[in-house]
Amino acid sequence: MESSVPAFGWLDYTVWVLYMIFVAYFGLRASDKQQSAKDYFLGGEGLPWWAVLFSVVATETSTLTFISIPVVAYGGNLTFLQITIGYFIGRVIVALVFLPHYFKGEIYTAYTFLERRFGSSMRNATSITFMFTRLLADGVRLFATAIPLAVLLRFGGAFEGWSDFQLYAMAIMSITVLTLLYTFLGGIKAVVWMDVIQMGVYLGGAILAGVLLVQALPDGWQSFHQAVISTGKTQWFDWGWDGSWKSYLEQPYVFGVAIFGGAIFCLASHGTDHLLVQRLLATGSLGSGQKALIGSGFVIILQFLLFLFIGLLLYTFYEGADISVLGLRTQDEIFVKYIIEHIPSGVSGLIVAALFAAAMSSLSSSLNALASTSLYDLIIPYRKKVLSAVEELNLSRRMTLIWGIVLSVSALLFTILQLQAGERPTVVELGLGIASYTYGGLLGAFSLGLMSKKAQSIDALAGFFSGLICLLFMVEGPVQNLLPGEPLALAWPLYTAVGATIVVLIGELSAAFRNSKA
Repeated sequence: MESSVPAFGWLDYTVWVLYMIFVAYFGLRASDKQQSAKDYFLGGEGLPWWAVLFSVVATETSTLTFISIPVVAYGGNLTFLQITIGYFIGRVIVALVFLPHYFKGEIYTAYTFLERRFGSSMRNATSITFMFTRLLADGVRLFATAIPLAVLLRFGGAFEGWSDFQLYAMAIMSITVLTLLYTFLGGIKAVVWMDVIQMGVYLGGAILAGVLLVQALPDGWQSFHQAVISTGKTQWFDWGWDGSWKSYLEQPYVFGVAIFGGAIFCLASHGTDHLLVQRLLATGSLGSGQKALIGSGFVIILQFLLFLFIGLLLYTFYEGADISVLGLRTQDEIFVKYIIEHIPSGVSGLIVAALFAAAMSSLSSSLNALASTSLYDLIIPYRKKVLSAVEELNLSRRMTLIWGIVLSVSALLFTILQLQAGERPTVVELGLGIASYTYGGLLGAFSLGLMSKKAQSIDALAGFFSGLICLLFMVEGPVQNLLPGEPLALAWPLYTAVGATIVVLIGELSAAFRNSKA
């Protein structure tokens, strides 16, 4: 391990600030072409499929991927890649089965399908669930965004006397204000094109960090081979079967759980979550939406491989040292520590800007999708007065601003909980786990609507809420504690599959019982 170079300097801050100014300028430039809420949320339905492809990947990435995926490889191996194969399978199914339903007629949100199938009550339930999921999951994402700045200030010696919470709070508010600026003004078109730019920035930053890491190894690839390849850390396939179903279902990165869980999770995230469906609708045609979605599956595998490889390089560089030895608060700070302490001045500023690019691409997507869902599912259907195009546009922007404030508060509350907690999972596992809680209910409702001809609104609602409640009890323990033997700690990739299965079963049973009484 080499000695560190001076921490963040004026050149790094200059690069960082210039990038933030560019983001603000882009938002102002994109704002002058908005004439209606349809333009604001769907970009006129004329966005090229390749731009939407990169926007989908950028939206999925966030700072969680940038700082936390390397940690998965640092502390383990490459078996996380099995989940990305499941993600690709899920995308293909969504493209062939779900998307055709979305492109039948004018649809602004994914939940319009459920309204047509089950009525407004089901649409409202799923829309509110979507907003609740985003509120929790993006609290984690904003907290992750604050990690690089907190580490930067702590190791750089700036702001001495500030508490960890104050440092995190400053980062959260800064990133929210900057992201709000171009999202509030430019809508989905600004979000998508900014995603394309920011994906180039954060992938370029990650590749540059990887190259510098290789150059920093004492004996180059020989060091990597001795520390990683010879110790089995490059293992990407793990059948994991030891004769016990309990043990198998508790491991997130064994073959069956990872592939099946990843595919089902992707069915929910890309087939029912308006955050991503909104982008596919913005292409304006089924064929373009399918190309964007399936193409993103190839890109996401390569991207995760890149960040996992960086984790192996970090393991070699730091000789597998524990976070306590490295002087860190959490394992998610490892990559950030390297960026700040060991990358030349100016370059580290660019890579930290890349971290914030990943964060802003995800946050801007959430803000736009939340505003769209609020407006078209919960506000306009209940207004007696028909709004003009300009009134809808102004209301859309106000909803974006409101959700920006709400997400900031969520992130601050989550920061308090995380700083007070003891042993914690990586933030990417925490974020995906939170989303998996409610994705099961959403996917189950959509599946019931597609597959069942007898199920009605009351059946779908019964299944939806039963799935959410049962999954919460199964994961948190009340149901587990009633069972004989040791409790089953279900692996997080299976949350969505279990929840969706319960929704479909309860919905079908409810329909069968109701029809038998008729």
